[in-house]
Amino acid sequence: MVAKSKFKSIIFIIPLLIFLGVVLFLFLRVNKPAQIAINTATNQPLPAFELANLEDEKLMINNGNLPNEAYLLNFWGSWCIACSREHPLLMSLKNDGIKIVGVNYKDAPEFAKQYLQDEGNPYLLNIKDEEGDLGMDLGLTGAPETFVVDDKGVIKQHIVGEITSEKWQTSIEPCLTAVQKRDENQIAELCQ
Repeated sequence: MVAKSKFKSIIFIIPLLIFLGVVLFLFLRVNKPAQIAINTATNQPLPAFELANLEDEKLMINNGNLPNEAYLLNFWGSWCIACSREHPLLMSLKNDGIKIVGVNYKDAPEFAKQYLQDEGNPYLLNIKDEEGDLGMDLGLTGAPETFVVDDKGVIKQHIVGEITSEKWQTSIEPCLTAVQKRDENQIAELCQ
């Protein structure tokens, strides 16, 4: 009888300990940034695609329409809060002469066009990826995400999340500069 009582206590305590362990783990992770970064596309050519232009949906865009110099490929959406936070910085980069190609990701075209009309358009051109096919080919986890692409269409850096001034200055700009100079040693060092 005593053995049955101890067995029942153990059966009750084990799930309780597991639950408390999970709660403790989650408590310790609160307000800490995720350390996950997917870089499967880095040092790979941009996948071949043919998608509509956001502004003129009759016009199809493919790899041949992309700049033949280093540029940023920025996935964004009018629904994306972090995208709206990074938008003023993208406008500033455009004013500084940085080439940015936009990919409007899983968005309703009418909302995206209105967003650009209201907030300004930092993009040389805007690719409409309404179904998320290009994003899926690049291993996108969400928006915003940005890629540094060289003059040959090879991805050199994958930035997950919002571009901030700090990220721009410490990581993205040095990589883009090395890519523009075609300095392979610096690219290997700075575009991680």
